[in-house]
Amino acid sequence: MEKINTETGFTGQLRYDEPMAGHTTFKVGGPADVWVRPQGDCFPEYAASLLGIARSEGIPVFILGAGANLVVSDQGIRGIVLDTSAWAGCDFFPDNGAVLIRSGTVVDDAVSAAAGQDWGGLEFLAGMPGSIGGALWMNARCYEKSVSDVLLETTIIDESWNQVRLPFNAADYGYKKSPFQGRTVLILSACFTLHKRPRLAIRRDMEAYCRDRESKGHYRFPSAGSAFKNNRAFGKPTGKLIDELGLRGLIVGGAAVAPWHGNIIINTGIATATDIRVLVELIMKKTKAALGLVLEPELLFVGDWEDKTFIREP
Repeated sequence: MEKINTETGFTGQLRYDEPMAGHTTFKVGGPADVWVRPQGDCFPEYAASLLGIARSEGIPVFILGAGANLVVSDQGIRGIVLDTSAWAGCDFFPDNGAVLIRSGTVVDDAVSAAAGQDWGGLEFLAGMPGSIGGALWMNARCYEKSVSDVLLETTIIDESWNQVRLPFNAADYGYKKSPFQGRTVLILSACFTLHKRPRLAIRRDMEAYCRDRESKGHYRFPSAGSAFKNNRAFGKPTGKLIDELGLRGLIVGGAAVAPWHGNIIINTGIATATDIRVLVELIMKKTKAALGLVLEPELLFVGDWEDKTFIREP
């Protein structure tokens, strides 16, 4: 690993041709041309500078959190991958009943930190893979609650590379939708509302959520949890629809629909990113042919794909 030390005091890690399989929950993906993970308080300034220079030079930059929900192409990612995982930590504001969480913070770490301070409100996220930045970008939802339900404010680096604070506006959010999905911005941090609660009660709920995820097989194989979004207009959860079509256990290469849950795609140990994508497209094709329904993937296919169209014939 190459250490970076600049005159501006920046420290971090930089690697060339870094395999992305080690940075995603699916454990697949080819190399990034350049992978950089800044460390320390210099992160916002360095990130803004990097984004500005890269854009002026026409170099693409991909923002990486904890790698949940990502399927990186077997050919990898061209340009720069900016890894936010070292930009982590929580600042509590007891007088306001709030917590500021840096975007690279692992979701479970944030939930545990709040519980350790006897603050409730984030328990529903317990056991969810990913970073706070990724959860906010996706407006992650579980157990009938969304990240936006507890959001107060977000700080971003905008398209002009300025730090901007955005107060929460309910109109900007929807089911697994956020205003950041249509923009090229970097989420720096988010402030969430909390409430005082007995620590034992918080821990009890956290453990219950984690047990539920474990019982659903979320941790048995490398995966990204739910592969498709639910659509209430379909009348049933997506996993139920896939089950009823007899697609549990369907295999493409090393990727498979989990034998125990129709809406979980797993890496059996030898899957490629292409295996996962072809399996997703095959499920979509079969569902449309049988039911006339178009499933919407929750997975994000990123990187250098030869065929960028979706959906295609498997």
